[in-house]
Amino acid sequence: MRMYDIIKKKRDGYSLTTEEINYFVENYTNGNIPDYQASALLMAIYFNKMNKRETLDLTKAMINSGDTFDLSSINGIKVDKHSTGGVGDSVTLILGPMVAACGVPFVKMSGRGLGHTGGTLDKLESIKGFKVALSNEEFVRNTNDINISICSQTGNITPADKKLYALRDVTATVENLSLIAGSIMSKKLAIASDAIILDVKVGSGAFMKNIDDAIGLAEEMVTIGNSYGRKTIAVVTNMDEPLGKAVGNALEVREAIETLRGQGPDDLFELCLVLGSKLLVLAKKVKDEVEGRALLIDTIDSGRAYEKLIELVEHQNGDISYVKIQIYYLRLNIF
Repeated sequence: MRMYDIIKKKRDGYSLTTEEINYFVENYTNGNIPDYQASALLMAIYFNKMNKRETLDLTKAMINSGDTFDLSSINGIKVDKHSTGGVGDSVTLILGPMVAACGVPFVKMSGRGLGHTGGTLDKLESIKGFKVALSNEEFVRNTNDINISICSQTGNITPADKKLYALRDVTATVENLSLIAGSIMSKKLAIASDAIILDVKVGSGAFMKNIDDAIGLAEEMVTIGNSYGRKTIAVVTNMDEPLGKAVGNALEVREAIETLRGQGPDDLFELCLVLGSKLLVLAKKVKDEVEGRALLIDTIDSGRAYEKLIELVEHQNGDISYVKIQIYYLRLNIF
C-alpha cells in the first residue's frame, strides 16, 4: 500500500477503505508518513469530504492509535459531557456536581481553551492546588467515592488526533465536519463512559457560525457515538452572546459557585437543567426529563450540589477555602 495512491484516490473523489484509513493513521502517527503527504490527504478530504463509514473508520483509527481509559470498575451508568466551546461556558462546573449529587457517576476528561475562551481545566486551575492530572487509579477511586472526576487527558490518549490537529491547524483544513467530528469523538470514545451528551454551540462566539453547520456537526458526532456503541445525544445551543454574566476563568468559577448556591444567572442554570435532565434519562435514573429536572433543582435547593463541588475540589487537592470564601463574597454582593 502506498500513500501516493491513497492521496490520489481521495483527490479524485473516491471513498477510502478501512484498511487505507488505518494505514494512514498508524503510519503518520509513527512518523513513517511525512507531513507533506499527510497535508495533501487532509486537503483532499477537506474538498471531497468523507462519508459516514469513512468518518467512523477515521475515528476508530485515532482511538486505536493510543491508550483507552477503562472505566468498568466504576459503579453505575457513567455519563460524560462535551461542549464545542463558547464564551462564559462554565457549565461543566455546575452540571457535574448536580448530576453527581443525583447519584450518577459524572466522568470527564477535559481540555484547555482554544482561541478566545478558557477550557474547563483552565477554570479549575484557578482554584489553588487543584490537580487536573490524575492517574487511572485516582480517577476511578474518586468517582467511586464521590461520583465525579474531572481531569486532563493522559499523554497517550489519541496521539494520532494530536498530530493531525496540529497539522490541520497550519494547513487550513480545520473546518471539515468529518475531521472535526472525528477529532472530538475520538477523545470522547477513548474514555469508556456509557452515555455522552454533546453541547454544540452555534453563533458569533462559537466555532460553528451558522445553524446548518452546527446541526450537521451534531448529527455527525451522534452517528459516530451510537455506531461505536455509546448512547449519544446532542443539543444545539446559542452562543451569540456569553453564557451568564462572568467572563474569565476565576470569575466563571465564582459564577458557577453562585449558581450551585441557587443565585446564578437564569440562562446558565437553564442550560444545566436541560443537559442534566437528559443525562439522568440516559443514566436511567429517572423516567423522563420532567422528573430529572425536579431532581436536579432539588440538589440546588438542598445544597447537595454545592457540597459535591467541595468534595470534588477536596479529592483533587484543591483549596476548599477558596470555594467557601466565594460564598462570603456573594453574601456581600461582591462580584
